[in-house]
Amino acid sequence: MPTPAPSPARHPAHDALLTRWTDLLTSARDATTPSPVPYGEDLLARWAEPQRRYHTTDHLLAVLDRVDELLPHVQAPDPAAIRLAAWFHDAVYLPDRSTNEERSARLAERALPEAGVPDPRVAETVRLVLVTADHDPAEGDTNGEVLCDADLAVLAGSPEQYGAYAAAVREEYGFVPDDAFREGRANVLRHLLGLPRLFRTPTGHDRWEAAARHNMTTELELLGA
Repeated sequence: MPTPAPSPARHPAHDALLTRWTDLLTSARDATTPSPVPYGEDLLARWAEPQRRYHTTDHLLAVLDRVDELLPHVQAPDPAAIRLAAWFHDAVYLPDRSTNEERSARLAERALPEAGVPDPRVAETVRLVLVTADHDPAEGDTNGEVLCDADLAVLAGSPEQYGAYAAAVREEYGFVPDDAFREGRANVLRHLLGLPRLFRTPTGHDRWEAAARHNMTTELELLGA
């Protein structure tokens, strides 16, 4: 018999993330069954898919941590929905598709009611996942502001961190020719730089806005060089 292919190594934070998911789902729903664990394992398997280079378990962990960092500083109507949306926001991810947010939202719409989450929170989670498509929440949408700020916080890393992020994005889109990638990436950067504020929460704006704009402006200049 042929030797089976080795299973991919689990992320070092797998067990800790599974515990975070279990605690979140337990607090976010009315029911006591079914077990949260299969849902968490499914999500973690999705985030560990081989086509991912930036949208990985590390990104999920970073977004969850930034949500936790921001929530004490805002009056968010539904912190549980924000955290659920963080888990689902790129749970479906194929670099050659433009419908990842929509498909991720549909996954949440199917899975969360089955897992016992009440309908209003499911609807809010789905809405928040869709907001990450353009990172432009409406004024006063505090839930959306927290999630989008957490998702974009990677833009404010050190030059080395930002360089690694940009390289991982390029690797995800390795099937795209250089000229087409540079054009598409430049359009994304111009869209983000054109927003009046990248970070909508006061804390996110104070901590990350200047560094993120500097990093993106530098990348845009390099793309045009």
